[in-house]
Amino acid sequence: MAKMPGLVFEGGGRLTLKEMPVPRVEADDQVLLKVEAASICGTDLQILRVPPGHPATPGIILSHEYTGEVLEAGDRVQFLKQGDRVVVDPNLTCGQCPYCRMGRTNLCEQMTTLGIFLHGGFAPFNVAPVRALHRIGPRTPGEMAVFAEPLSCIVNGVRRVALQPGESVLVLGAGPIGLYFIQMFRAAGAGKILAAEVQPFRAEMARRLGAHQVIDPTKANLAAAVREATGIGADAVVDAVGTLMAEALACVRRGGRILLFGMNTQAHPAIPQHDITRYEVEVVGTFISRHTFPAAIQIIESGVLDLPAMVTHRLPLRAAEEGFAAMRAGSGIKVIVDPQRER
Repeated sequence: MAKMPGLVFEGGGRLTLKEMPVPRVEADDQVLLKVEAASICGTDLQILRVPPGHPATPGIILSHEYTGEVLEAGDRVQFLKQGDRVVVDPNLTCGQCPYCRMGRTNLCEQMTTLGIFLHGGFAPFNVAPVRALHRIGPRTPGEMAVFAEPLSCIVNGVRRVALQPGESVLVLGAGPIGLYFIQMFRAAGAGKILAAEVQPFRAEMARRLGAHQVIDPTKANLAAAVREATGIGADAVVDAVGTLMAEALACVRRGGRILLFGMNTQAHPAIPQHDITRYEVEVVGTFISRHTFPAAIQIIESGVLDLPAMVTHRLPLRAAEEGFAAMRAGSGIKVIVDPQRER
């Protein structure tokens, strides 16, 4: 059986480059992909924490953010052909549970995920069901196409927070997710974009990509700084980290909105429920994408966001640990891994 290298999650925070079987099309709805690019997500870092901040299946090839070229397709695949380039919606839903039937596919009771529970993109080849694939234009570079998965999630969140032109917004955390939100809010006409970030490199990136003011909460009172900048508090606050509910409540204006995006299964903050009720604060959760891949592809192909500025590392599989280290240190924003590259 032919072999290929793959970055395999082995449990207990361990990620190992191993020889794995080259996958084959074994069902009539499957597509064999030559992976062009894959990227490291904050979820991958949570998977590799001890204890983990996100579950995953030991023995699988990681990376749920990837793009590729169609090499072979099963007999029932009709809208794709050999040579087409695609992006991958890694979240595979059942289509039968009550939530799928309601159109709330991101809440599917039987969902599984490529690159987390099934083999993903940190390998030269991958097999995915056709329902997970969306065609992308031939001129879009692979390292830009790979943004489709995270952007599809951001689009879902932006729609839920419903920021209006001229409104103020605070983004808590200027890692990759926070930087997507900053750019999307800028494109949507936000009046004032504030960001909270302690890491200098990411703070500077936030300014470059559209934040009017970046506050380091270790050096200034965050809530006071937000009130000074906005007068009454932010119209909307986004927690891009997953542990900052208390900070969000302290910074949002009365009657404002809080969007909870970041996820960490180890986070259990105390919630001042009285403040939510007394000040009519809307608290909204958002989870992955919801029929938003087409919109994400349009955003990428339009060039309305400065996505190239976010790419800080381009690495082969064998050097991927360098990218994980950079992400943990805050010196990496978007780390692109090319599984076809030897060095």
